[in-house]
Amino acid sequence: MKRIVTIQDISCFGKCSLTVALPVISAMGIEAAIIPTAVLSTHTGGFKDFTFRGLTSDITPSANHWKSFDLKFNGIYTGYLGSKEQINIVSSFFDSFKTSDTKIIVDPVLGDNGKFYTGFDKDFADEMKKLAGKADIIVPNLTETSFLLNIPYRETYAEDEAKELLVRLCELGCSTAVITGIRYKDNLQGAMAYDSKSDNFYSSFSKHINKSFH
Repeated sequence: MKRIVTIQDISCFGKCSLTVALPVISAMGIEAAIIPTAVLSTHTGGFKDFTFRGLTSDITPSANHWKSFDLKFNGIYTGYLGSKEQINIVSSFFDSFKTSDTKIIVDPVLGDNGKFYTGFDKDFADEMKKLAGKADIIVPNLTETSFLLNIPYRETYAEDEAKELLVRLCELGCSTAVITGIRYKDNLQGAMAYDSKSDNFYSSFSKHINKSFH
């Protein structure tokens, strides 16, 4: 059985993060291990006065325990990281657990709709950029793409412009970049990807629904 560790928060309400990642990964027939980075009453996008308890001090001891019995992973998948310190700790986790058989997937959680999520800023984005450079695959949305590339946020791009963004994302250091939530066709929304190793682009689109789904 394949094994993935996912490193992200537990949002106790809101259909995101570990409450979604665990059942989806498990349903795919993959063993899921977790390292929670924080516990929040809700996710940070759209809710006010949410509770937040960082779990930074738990990450390294968990990693050390796993290392003591030579636990290995086919994949390392990161999501919400609550501080620059957590980004640095997770970067070290990559160094400790990555093998030739391990794929690293980074969702560079920074914001949406052109704005940072609560508690994040440009300095945080600069640290996340370094982490993205150590990944095999990154999956930013359009807002996160703009922060990673230090460009103004836009909601729509022509196909050629989107391809240019994907190439620039791979120049950060990852081999594959996927931009989620992109639109350049009438009433369609989807994802575009670029595999720098094969120099191929990929896309998948479906009907745009004018709602936000976390």
